[in-house]
Amino acid sequence: MHHPEKAQFTTPAARGFSDVDTWVFDLDNTLYPSDAQVWPQVDERITLYVMRLYGLDGISARALQKYFYHRYGTTLTALLTEDGVDPHDFLDFAHDIDHSTIKLDQNLGDAIERLPGRKLILTNGSRRHAENVAAKLGILDHFEDVFDIAAANFVPKPERSTYERFLEAHGVEPTRAVLFEDIARNLAVPHDLGMATVLVVPKIVDPYREAFEQEAVREPHIDHITDDLAAFLSACVLPEVTRTSLGADRA
Repeated sequence: MHHPEKAQFTTPAARGFSDVDTWVFDLDNTLYPSDAQVWPQVDERITLYVMRLYGLDGISARALQKYFYHRYGTTLTALLTEDGVDPHDFLDFAHDIDHSTIKLDQNLGDAIERLPGRKLILTNGSRRHAENVAAKLGILDHFEDVFDIAAANFVPKPERSTYERFLEAHGVEPTRAVLFEDIARNLAVPHDLGMATVLVVPKIVDPYREAFEQEAVREPHIDHITDDLAAFLSACVLPEVTRTSLGADRA
C-alpha cells in the first residue's frame, strides 16, 4: 500500500534547522528502508527467544510477544520485568541476523556527511546492532557515537529519563538538536524538551510492524514528516543550513 499523499509534510509551526548543531537518528526503520529486511529478522529472532524461554509453539510465542509489546513497550522490558532475563543475552540473540540484505546507501551517506555539527545514533537496540547495520549502509563513520539501550539502563524510548540521560551523556543542548525517528510517540518527549522532530515513515506499509507505528501522524509534537530520509536531508535540510552558514560568513 503506497501513501503518495504523505511523502513530505511540515507543520506551520515547525522548527527549522538553521540553528541545529546536533543531528540525532534512531536506527531501526529510520536509517534503512523496510526492503533492507532487517526488522523482520529481528522480530522473528525475538519470537524464537520467547518460544525457547517459555517452551511455546510459534503462534503462542508470537501472541505473547505482541502482548508484551503492547503492555511494556518492548519485549525486552517485559522479559526483564517478568523473568529477569539477561538483557545482553537477549540482545545478542535478537540481533544475530543476516546483514547481506542491507544495501550501501550512498545518497544517505553523502547527506549525513554534509550535515554541519555532531551526529549521534539513539536506539532501543544494542550498540553492536547499530554499528553492524550502519557499517553495511556505509554511514557508520559519520557518527560520533551510539547511545543504545544498555546506556539507557535498559529503559527504552519513549521514557523521558532515557532522553534526559542521552542529552546529559553527550552534552547535547536540546534546543539546538533534531531527532529523526520512525515511531510518532517516540518524538513527544524530545519535542517537549525542545528538540526539532522529524517522523520518518515507510513508502510501503511493512506487514511485520504494527500499523500505528507506521502512520504519518500529524500532531503538534511532530515538525516534519518524510518517507525518504536521504531526499529530505538533501532537499530540505542541507539547503537551509547552507544558506545559514553563507549568511554567517557574510556577517
